[in-house]
Amino acid sequence: MKRLLIFGVIFFCLFSIVPSLHAQTTIPIPKVTFGIDSATKPQDVAVTLQILFFMTILTLAPAILIMTTAFPRIIIALYFLKQALGTQTMPPSQLLIGLALFLTFFVMAPTWSKVNDTALQPYLKNKITLDSAYAVGVKPIRDFMLRQTREKDLAMMVHLAHLKRPNTPDDIPTYVVIPAFAISEMRIGFEIGFLIFIPFMMIDMIVASVLMSMGMMMVPPMMISLPMKILLFVLVDGWYLLVGSLVQSFR
Repeated sequence: MKRLLIFGVIFFCLFSIVPSLHAQTTIPIPKVTFGIDSATKPQDVAVTLQILFFMTILTLAPAILIMTTAFPRIIIALYFLKQALGTQTMPPSQLLIGLALFLTFFVMAPTWSKVNDTALQPYLKNKITLDSAYAVGVKPIRDFMLRQTREKDLAMMVHLAHLKRPNTPDDIPTYVVIPAFAISEMRIGFEIGFLIFIPFMMIDMIVASVLMSMGMMMVPPMMISLPMKILLFVLVDGWYLLVGSLVQSFR
């Protein structure tokens, strides 16, 4: 009975202490609240408009990344390679997009460094205004796009916009430069895709001709040509040649 009484006292003490320890070690969870108040000053309206502007920029960020960088040419060439090889699921689309994104970051790194040094950092340090930061920051991106844009495509967009003939590149609005740059990038991407297709198409034609001459009509040519195309691509170090050519095409 004494032992039972002692055990009962111990259990009672434990059950009375554990909740207090648990209450002391509980980590408080922060509460986040959002409020909407009426604007009473012109400065409040300006801040609201800036927030809406930045939210719009974040929404359009994928389109801006696609239309103003090296991404279109790279992804078009990679997808043409996949079609030329004839593989249905290899390499996966996610892998090709990831490779295209990192190659885009590699190609655009000098341009984005100029934007960061001349526009973003001075703006964050309150040395220049937002308008000045935009005017200075967009210049390196415009220079990159103009270097890669054909004069013919640029002239077409200027004509479609009903603008006067510009005397200098600075006279061309950015909304005219972007579509001209996109058209030029797609054209170059298709040219690279055509060059990629030629050796693999020759393998398909040779294999089909050999099978027909041997009377093997029931054998699909793709079953024979696919491993041969993969072997050719590996032997010539295709990824090295393709990635190197793509990056050099922007220099």
